[in-house]
Amino acid sequence: MLKVNNLVKDYVIDSDTIRVLNGISFDIKDGEILGIIGRSGGGKSTILKVLRGIEPFNDGSFEIDGFKVKPGASYDDLKKLNRMTAIHLQRNFGLWSGATYENVLRRLYAEKFGYEVLPDRDSPYYDELYEKSIEYLKLVNLDSKAEHFSSVLSGGEKQRLLIARQLAANPHLLLLDEPATMTCPATKQGVLDTIKNVNETLKLKTLVVSHLPEVHSYLAHRVLWLENGKIIEEGAPEDVIKKFVKKMKPAVPMPIRKSDETVIKVTNLSKRYWLIRQGEVLDLDNINLEFKQGEIVALIGPSGAGKTTLLHAMDGLVFPDEGDIEFKVDNDWVEMSTYSPKRMEVRRITSIMYQEFALSPHSTIKQQLAYKLGVKGQNVIEESRKRAKELGISDIDLDELYKMTDMPEENSKETLAKMGYTPAILGVLFPSYPLTEVLNFAKPIFEAVDLPLGILDVKPYQISGGENVRAALSLALASKPSILLLDEPFGDLDPITLRDVANSLKNINRKFNTTIIFISHHVDFIKEVAQRAILIDKGHIIHDGNPRDVCNEFIKASNARYLTSCLEE
Repeated sequence: MLKVNNLVKDYVIDSDTIRVLNGISFDIKDGEILGIIGRSGGGKSTILKVLRGIEPFNDGSFEIDGFKVKPGASYDDLKKLNRMTAIHLQRNFGLWSGATYENVLRRLYAEKFGYEVLPDRDSPYYDELYEKSIEYLKLVNLDSKAEHFSSVLSGGEKQRLLIARQLAANPHLLLLDEPATMTCPATKQGVLDTIKNVNETLKLKTLVVSHLPEVHSYLAHRVLWLENGKIIEEGAPEDVIKKFVKKMKPAVPMPIRKSDETVIKVTNLSKRYWLIRQGEVLDLDNINLEFKQGEIVALIGPSGAGKTTLLHAMDGLVFPDEGDIEFKVDNDWVEMSTYSPKRMEVRRITSIMYQEFALSPHSTIKQQLAYKLGVKGQNVIEESRKRAKELGISDIDLDELYKMTDMPEENSKETLAKMGYTPAILGVLFPSYPLTEVLNFAKPIFEAVDLPLGILDVKPYQISGGENVRAALSLALASKPSILLLDEPFGDLDPITLRDVANSLKNINRKFNTTIIFISHHVDFIKEVAQRAILIDKGHIIHDGNPRDVCNEFIKASNARYLTSCLEE
C-alpha cells in the first residue's frame, strides 16, 4: 500500500515562496488505479515528482509497502525509492535508438547489473532477458513491433514502449503524468487500454494524473480532486467529476459570421515527407479549401494526418511541393510560397500559437506584450525596411528574417546562423514598443479574454495556469491580427480553463471579426468553439462541415471507446 501523510511542498521563485502542496493525505491499495484531477498548475504533477524522489518536500511523509520517506531523505533512501517506483512524465519520449525490444532488454539488464547497456547476443543472460523483454512488450500490445526501430514508432507506440520499460524495473508503484494527453483519440485509446491491462495483470498500484474527466471515467477506481495544493474531494470518479466540472463558467453564445468574403485560398496543395527505412510518412495530396473572413474553423484528424503541415504551410513556415496558398491583402491575392513585397504584410496580420507555447518566466506580461507589438504593430514593416536599408539588408533577407519572429527561438537560431546573423538582429529590426503605449493596446484584448489589467505588471509564475494561457493568447492578439492560427496550444488544459479559453476565442471573434483556424483533438472543445470542422486523414479531406457531425465521424473512426459519452445523435 501507498500511504501519503500531510505532504507539504514549497517552491521558491525569485524572492517569492509558493506553496504547491498543502497537507496532502491519501492512500492507494494494491491493484488500485487512483486518479488525480484538477486545474492546470494545481500541483498534480508535483505529487508524482515528490513520490518518485525527483523533488524534495518540506513536511509530512509517505510510505510504500513499509518503506517510509521523510524530508531530507538520504541518498541511499532516494536510490531505494527510485527502484520501488516508475514514472512516465508528460511528453517524455526518451528512448534508445535500435529495435523496440532492445529498449526493454536494456532496462532488464540494468536491473540485473546496475547499468543500462545492450548485452552481446552470446552473453549468458541474453536469451533469458530477450524472452522477458518480449513478455513486457506483450503486456503493452507491442510484441508485433519488437523488431521495429523505436524511432519510427508512432507517438502512442512510444508511450506504450516507455510503459514497458518502466514495468521492466518491477516497480511497486507506477506514476503516470497525463498519459497520451496530446495524442489523437485512437492513440489515446491504445495507451489507456495498455494501462488497464497492466493494472489487471500485475495488480500494480497506479497513480494517474490527468485533467481529462473522460480518462478518469475510463481508468480510475477512485479519484481525488486537487486544487490550490489541497484535496477538495475524494470518491467515485463520476461523483468527483460531476462536482469538478460544476466550476466551469457558462458557455458564451456562438458568434455569427458577418461576411461571406474569402480571405484564404488553398489550391491543389501537395506535400510529401519520407523517412529512410519507413518510406512515405505523409502525403498531403491535392488539398483544396477556402476560408471566409471571421470564420472559426477546426482541423481534426489522427496524429500524422497532415493538420500541422497544412497550418504551417498557410503561415509560410512550410513550403508545399505543389499548389498555392493565397491570402487576400488590400484586394490583392498574395501567394505564400513565393517571395513578394506583400508577403511580410500577410505575416504581420497573421498570428500563430504553437503546441509548445511558453511565456518567458523572467519578463513581465507588459514587457512581452511590448515585444510582440514591436513585431506585429501597425507600422512595423515600413519602419523595419528603413532600418534594413541602413544596415544593407536586402528586402528578400528582411522577409526571411521577419519569418523568424513567428518561429520558436530554438528553431530560428540555425537559420539565422546560416544567413550570417545572430538572434540580436531581430531586436534591431523590430524593437519593442514603448512600455507607456502598451496599455492602450492591452485594454480591449484583456477585456475580450477576461483578464484584469493588473496582470500586465506580473511575471508568468505569479498567475494561475489558466491566466497564463489567456495571457499568451493576449500576446498573439495584441496587434489585432486578421487571422489567428492555433496549432493545438490548448491540448493539455483542464476543462474549466478550456471553457475560459473557448469563451475568449468566441469573444475575440465577435469583437474583432478575427478568422480563427485551429487544430485540436478535443472534440468537446471543437463542438463548442468551431463553426465548421474539417476532418483530415492520411493527407486527404474526409469530411468538411458541421462540427458535431465531423466529430461524431472522427470518434467512430478512431474506435475511441473512452469518448462514447461525447457522441451525439
